Amino acid sequence: MRTEERDEPTQERESVWASIAEQLTQDIASGQHPPGARLPTEHSLAQRFGANRHTVRRALSSLAARGVVRMVQGSGTYVEDFAMDMVLGRRTRLSASLSLAGVDGTLQVTARLHLRATAEIAHALELPARSRVLQLDVLGQGNGRPVLFSQRWFPLPRFDGLADAVEQTGSITRAFAALGVMDYTRRESRIAAQLPHERVAQALLQPVQRPVLQVNSVNVDVQGVPIEYAVAWFAGDRITLTVQHDV
Repeated sequence: MRTEERDEPTQERESVWASIAEQLTQDIASGQHPPGARLPTEHSLAQRFGANRHTVRRALSSLAARGVVRMVQGSGTYVEDFAMDMVLGRRTRLSASLSLAGVDGTLQVTARLHLRATAEIAHALELPARSRVLQLDVLGQGNGRPVLFSQRWFPLPRFDGLADAVEQTGSITRAFAALGVMDYTRRESRIAAQLPHERVAQALLQPVQRPVLQVNSVNVDVQGVPIEYAVAWFAGDRITLTVQHDV
């Protein structure tokens, strides 16, 4: 039997969804819905609050935009439960940062291609204009949740085979070592908060209205030669970045 949803005047609906969002926020804060828990269905919430599902959906969307919950298509709405502190230092390593934060981390190469360096990439890697570079798109996860999406560029032909090594080892550091780079350091990191592009938001499973932390970085080998230029986008509600100048 089809359930009829009653219409609400626009002004009343505006007040109702805000009230629902506030009540759900209080429920979460009080522990009624603990971190990681799935909230009741939209239908159940609509019955509880005496509202239609469109109004409930708007309340949930507002909570998602604030980073209180995450909405997973086909699965439900979950209370956000993930936060970690990552360290950016001279020897920044994703796996080490995740481990220090008590998180089981993995790297997944989602795309690889050879291309001609843009002016920005060539400048960062100190290469002649339009030099050949390897681009890797990499998704970093912690405890099964995406925490960063990055695009990384490496000089060719020096790093032919790096993509295979990353996929085999699950680590850029170990892949570098397999190609003879036993140590490297970070020359610089530039951090900015911004709204993500749609592709980045999809990779991080977050709405485009929620800011991310963008980090542009350059890594160099022991001779000071640039070996990697990266742009990484961190899920702003799940990550705190700590810069340590002596690490």
